[in-house]
Amino acid sequence: MLLTEFFKKEPGSYQDLSQDNSQVELGDLRKSRLTLRQLNKLRRMNDVRAFEYKEKLKKLRKQYQPPAQPMA
Repeated sequence: MLLTEFFKKEPGSYQDLSQDNSQVELGDLRKSRLTLRQLNKLRRMNDVRAFEYKEKLKKLRKQYQPPAQPMA
């Protein structure tokens, strides 16, 4: 958990309760197969997370870069 998660609410698109079929019933003996819709959603979520991570790295590099040297 990040400290910023206390102050900023996470986007609601990370979990869709209407599509959540992870609850196992008593008679469920087989693994559930992922559909193409679920695979595409996972790919898009991974792309968004990768983009957010790259943006975070850009901000950190800018924040911690050495100060500019004055022209002599």
